Amino acid sequence: MSPAKVVRTPARAVLRRLARLRFGSLRRRIALLYAGLFALVLGVVVSLAAEGLAQFGEASAARDLAANARVFDEILAARSTQMGDQAAVLAHDFGFREAVATGEEPTIASALRSLEDRVRSDQAFVLTLEGEVLAADATNLPSPEALWSRLDAGKTRGIIRSEKGLALAAAAPIEAPDLIGWLVIAQPLDRAELDRLLELAPIALTADVVEAGRQPRWLMDAPPDKVFEREAAGERFLYHTSNLAVLQDGITPRLVLRHALAESLAAYASLKGWLIALALGGVGLVLGLSWMVARSVTEPLQQLDEATRLIGEGRVVSLPVETEDEIGRLAGSFNAMVAAIEERERQIIHVGLHDGLTGLPNRKLFAEQLANMLARRRAGERMLVAYVDLDDFKMVNDTLGHPAGDALLRTVADHLREDLPDALIARLGGDEFAILIDGIDEKASLGVIADGLQRSFDRPMSIDGQHAVCRASIGIAMAPGDGEDGTTLMKHADLALYCAKHEGKGNYHFFEPALDEAARQRRQLELDLRAAIKGGGFELYFQPLYGLAEQRLTGFEALLRWNHPARGRVNPAEFITLAEETGLIIPIGEWVLREACHQASTWPEDVSVAVNVSPKQFAASGIAGTVLSALSSSGLAAHRLELEITESIFIADVDATLATLHSLRALGVKIALDDFGTGYSSLSFLRSFPFDKVKIDKSFVEGLGTNSNGHAVIRAITTLASALGMETLAEGVEDVAQFDVLEREGCQNIQGYLFSRPVPADAVAVLLRDGAGYQRELRA
Repeated sequence: MSPAKVVRTPARAVLRRLARLRFGSLRRRIALLYAGLFALVLGVVVSLAAEGLAQFGEASAARDLAANARVFDEILAARSTQMGDQAAVLAHDFGFREAVATGEEPTIASALRSLEDRVRSDQAFVLTLEGEVLAADATNLPSPEALWSRLDAGKTRGIIRSEKGLALAAAAPIEAPDLIGWLVIAQPLDRAELDRLLELAPIALTADVVEAGRQPRWLMDAPPDKVFEREAAGERFLYHTSNLAVLQDGITPRLVLRHALAESLAAYASLKGWLIALALGGVGLVLGLSWMVARSVTEPLQQLDEATRLIGEGRVVSLPVETEDEIGRLAGSFNAMVAAIEERERQIIHVGLHDGLTGLPNRKLFAEQLANMLARRRAGERMLVAYVDLDDFKMVNDTLGHPAGDALLRTVADHLREDLPDALIARLGGDEFAILIDGIDEKASLGVIADGLQRSFDRPMSIDGQHAVCRASIGIAMAPGDGEDGTTLMKHADLALYCAKHEGKGNYHFFEPALDEAARQRRQLELDLRAAIKGGGFELYFQPLYGLAEQRLTGFEALLRWNHPARGRVNPAEFITLAEETGLIIPIGEWVLREACHQASTWPEDVSVAVNVSPKQFAASGIAGTVLSALSSSGLAAHRLELEITESIFIADVDATLATLHSLRALGVKIALDDFGTGYSSLSFLRSFPFDKVKIDKSFVEGLGTNSNGHAVIRAITTLASALGMETLAEGVEDVAQFDVLEREGCQNIQGYLFSRPVPADAVAVLLRDGAGYQRELRA
């Protein structure tokens, strides 16, 4: 009864609430709906209950059948045990053992007939070790050979088969004192015996003992000791099979019990009739109540349906709240929901089309507005599309923090709104902005407009009390000259921006058709660069480093060269810059490091190799592991490797940079500061880390032969480096006059065309062989 209660209780509560409503129409539909739903639920409940009763009856019958199977097994086991005990008594009798030992057949036959009478057996015989069978009646006995293997294995209970059929047997050893034979006694398992067992069962059963060869396939495949169901002749039966122990080879008997389910389920038929009668009465009751509820529901629903339809048409709807009951509260909630939906739609549209940080339109809205303005552009009018990228914005985030970067972006947006009130301004993402100015007369000066844009970014600003400088690179495309659709204009403005950034920070650049071709060539060069990385298209050249104190070549700097399959030798300044921008410098740098260490491992032990490490490669995780791997695979001693870095690696994160430098120093490699003197904070970096060497930029070397001021600069650098315990190396030495000044001012190492241009790896051995003559030539 509990399932019906669970269904009806909430239904009655709903009916009581709806009965209080006072509106009318469509009573029949609602009444039929409620009655139909209730009938459906009640039908499901009745069906589940009937099915549950059937399953309960089947489960009870299955449990009874399994219990009877266990009882049968226990009875057969008890009988075999009783027979075994009787056989054991006779087998231990001294006279019987003596008769068996001496072969007195009359005595043996008499004893066996007496045993058969006592245990109601029709077969009792002695099986000697010689394979002889001794019995009162030796006919219809099983073959001795079929019994030996089981008896030798210690089996004493089980089923045997003779010409009379299957029988329950027990065996006892005859020992005098050694084993001289076996006494076997058997009781038939015929129909009469099985019927006597069935009389003990509480349910109607049929029992059979069937050998495997005589069983149908479905019965042979059935798992033993399990109850299963099978239908035969339109009637359902439960079966249980048990594998019986055997005392004879070649037989596999099974005890099969069968029970007809119809007999067990007949007792539950009357209960199903009562359930159906209760269900029909419940349906009639619900039909009457549904008719009453229908009058008070439909009119408010009609009003709500009409209001929903009007909302779908985009019209403003408000339901009147005329009562304080559930319908009145529903009308009020509906009005509040409509207002909330309208507000959320406005917010969603704004969020989807505007930048959350600055409130400016985002890329999607800018593209839509650009397309609309292009479609409305009148003949003779021009439109300007500017693609803006803030210079050094990452440095603001890294030095002042991301909140300061966000504040800078908001300030820039405010300045643009103030300076360009009639323009469409959008933030495309990160530090990128887009500006659209329409209605530009053909005679207007585009340079003046571009200068005005540039001034909007050059305005002074303060972030968290700190003065901040903001500069921007701007790419400009004009419609209709540079494109008549938004996609083309944005693409061309982006190309112009790329050119502006390469010309220097804080510049603007107008799109030129040549930029499109340059972008295509740059993309092709990037593809060729990737192919060169995969195909091994690079080569290392080496430029010698001359030590003034040693008066010989002390090392070489590894320089990358690329022989393009179509263009020939590509200028390193061209493809290395591209590799830096695309991130390809990392795999290229790893290859250079490994190849340089491999080549240097073939040089004399007192000759080192210097390798340039780009800032992007240095900032990538695992630079120390890459260096260690290169040294290990090449076998090069760590002190023979010198890594050259520039001060630009300190810009992003000084602490992380210093930690990486110390980890490299711990490996034993040397660290050199390249291009010293060209940055704004070279001296501070010399104090931050104990470099092994300072490389004086070639710009300080070029005028040494003619400009005396250059002497003082070189003297200051060498004196400072000497005081800090660092070596110095001058780059770009091309004549003897420069060499003399550098030697006189205390520079310790020289590099330049004065000694040699960069040479391939196979020419290094020649330079090392001829290097001793350099000092003689310089002194000549």
